[in-house]
Amino acid sequence: MHWPNRRHGAAYLVAAFAAFQASAPAEANEPLPPQSTALARLLAAYPDVLERIDGNELVWRDGTRMAIDDGQSSPAADGEPDRASIKDMLAEHYPAGAPLDPPPPGADPGRARSAAFFIKLYGECAKGGVAPHLVSVPWVPAHSAHTVKMTALHGAAAHLKAVSARLDTLPASLIAYLAPAGGTYSCRTISGTGRRSAHGFGIAIDIAVKHAHYWRWSKPAQAGLPIYRNEIPAEIVRAFEAEGFIWGGRWSHYDTMHFEYRPELFPPPVKGGRAQ
Repeated sequence: MHWPNRRHGAAYLVAAFAAFQASAPAEANEPLPPQSTALARLLAAYPDVLERIDGNELVWRDGTRMAIDDGQSSPAADGEPDRASIKDMLAEHYPAGAPLDPPPPGADPGRARSAAFFIKLYGECAKGGVAPHLVSVPWVPAHSAHTVKMTALHGAAAHLKAVSARLDTLPASLIAYLAPAGGTYSCRTISGTGRRSAHGFGIAIDIAVKHAHYWRWSKPAQAGLPIYRNEIPAEIVRAFEAEGFIWGGRWSHYDTMHFEYRPELFPPPVKGGRAQ
């Protein structure tokens, strides 16, 4: 994969949004300009339902329009933002394939989610909109008879199955991190917030509960930030990222057992592989 320099990732995407929104609205068949990389990835990730960008609006194929920048301040930096716009959820560079170093303070790439956007994509679980699309995915079947639930929408279950196949080829010593899985679909909010968990959309999976670390469980360092800890091997993280799943261990407010399907944060798929 080729990514912008990690240190400048957030600034790169913020600048892209500013440049894009200053340009004229795109026509339906007009190619997006180079500076709109983040929005181009969004359209490429969900081509069956997203049509185009029109100024500050994301246009869905059914005619729905959503504001990209809602004009409100960015999510709070206290670890649990109560809201996020489409601009917010794309503003940080996700460093797929990078070493598993502690994230920079305040970096939470992909952790912000626009509730309206994901409800439109996958449904509202509290109203029965997610469960009908859940399918069973064999989980590391070479080592376990376990299955997990994932939504079939937008390729999530298919890519999780591909993750499972990749993981099945790893050394047996790593299977202790994988089987059984810690959980997938659950219609719930994130602890301490009113925000819907990614598990409530059927796009997330937890692994290695016995080896997991979570920022809320950590005693803060002198600066008040949680002390970063991780036990998840890099081989496992790479298998997930190769199929469009982000890892909660790349967040400063870390959740190392957590992976979720977020193809909009990766380069578009190419022939012969998920991304380059």
